[in-house]
Amino acid sequence: MTPDFATLLAAAQNRPFAFIVGWPVEHSRSPLIHGFWLKERGIVGHYGRLAVAPGGEALRATLDFIRKTPHARGCNLTLPHKIDVLGMLDRIEPGAARIGAVNTIVKRADGTLEGRNTDAFGFIAALRAGAKAWRPKAAPAVVLGAGGAARAVCHALIDAGVPELRLLNRTRQSAIDLGAQVTPKDGRTVVIDSWDRRAAALAGAGLLVNTTSLGMKGAPPLEIELAALPKKAVVNDIVYVPLETPLLAAARARGNATVDGLDMLLHQARPGFGAWFDVAMPEVTSALRRAAAGDLGAR
Repeated sequence: MTPDFATLLAAAQNRPFAFIVGWPVEHSRSPLIHGFWLKERGIVGHYGRLAVAPGGEALRATLDFIRKTPHARGCNLTLPHKIDVLGMLDRIEPGAARIGAVNTIVKRADGTLEGRNTDAFGFIAALRAGAKAWRPKAAPAVVLGAGGAARAVCHALIDAGVPELRLLNRTRQSAIDLGAQVTPKDGRTVVIDSWDRRAAALAGAGLLVNTTSLGMKGAPPLEIELAALPKKAVVNDIVYVPLETPLLAAARARGNATVDGLDMLLHQARPGFGAWFDVAMPEVTSALRRAAAGDLGAR
């Protein structure tokens, strides 16, 4: 299935443009985010969306479209393309290569495409902004999930200095594989525990991060008992539909600080916008959050 490049070009109207690539992609909030910044800064540009079916043929066609289209500046990637794209780009930024996933593609001056990962940046920036009391080196972090988002989150936490990373996934082998990838060489540990022990793994933790789709609208709930989690711990759910997931509601009710998934989405968008439209990296403001949240509601 060939992506609908014609509609995207018509919307761009010969302006510099970038876009979000995924399957599905209609639900994406990225056009709201980048559209807000374009209007706020008075930039003549466009940010759209492009549905690209799984499989190499459609994705390769999209990359070729970016290379040969003069006003195309790059794109964001969401499911299911973040890992599949790795072998199709001209260059992978070292951080993205280390994580093993790309969510941002930037067309360089010579027309070549560079893959970057801004998810790790977005995760840490959102966490530091939303939970200012969090001290990464003070206590272990627990991460649920082992997919593409978990890769970025785990690398970010290791880089931030967490003393121990506890990793749990419904498919244990995936957690083992990710643990082997992120284990630091300085003596700090990555502990792989069974999914059935997720409640016990919270004992003494300073941070709990859900990177799975559990709790997302239309997905099964995340079932986890929080009794062992210290009250001073931070709970972060990267799901943002709904904005307050059952996990965040339960954590907030018992007094834990919480950070929702919309904040990560907003912060991960900043480096790409700056690169595509050749401006300083924009900031996340309350007005942007309200615009991006839309019907989700906003704090």
